[in-house]
Amino acid sequence: MAISQFQAMVACKCPQCRKSDMFKYPAYKLLKATQMHSYCHECGLHYEVEPGFFWGAMYVSYAFSVAISVVVGVADFVLLNDPDLWVYIFTIIPASILLSPWSMRYSRTIMLYAFGGVDYRGDK
Repeated sequence: MAISQFQAMVACKCPQCRKSDMFKYPAYKLLKATQMHSYCHECGLHYEVEPGFFWGAMYVSYAFSVAISVVVGVADFVLLNDPDLWVYIFTIIPASILLSPWSMRYSRTIMLYAFGGVDYRGDK
């Protein structure tokens, strides 16, 4: 039974076969979390569709960073009753740094699924 496109994106699986992992290491290995395989070991899809393709993932990553900053800022405002500026700085910056490997992985995955022009082939 094939997994859905959303499940494959969350698991960072190949968009063509939805079986093989796109990244070499799990996300919790922070120093190696951003290393990708160059191609799918199951179906042979080359992940970088064209040279410099993943430069566009910076825009998706920027959207993630803004979302993280807004969520942490609103949480600070609500939970800490509008604290001083330094509290916002010392909560938003570490949250952005700690979540940057996650942001990079998912921005590349979304970029490949949305703009890579790769169709799901299933068991063909």
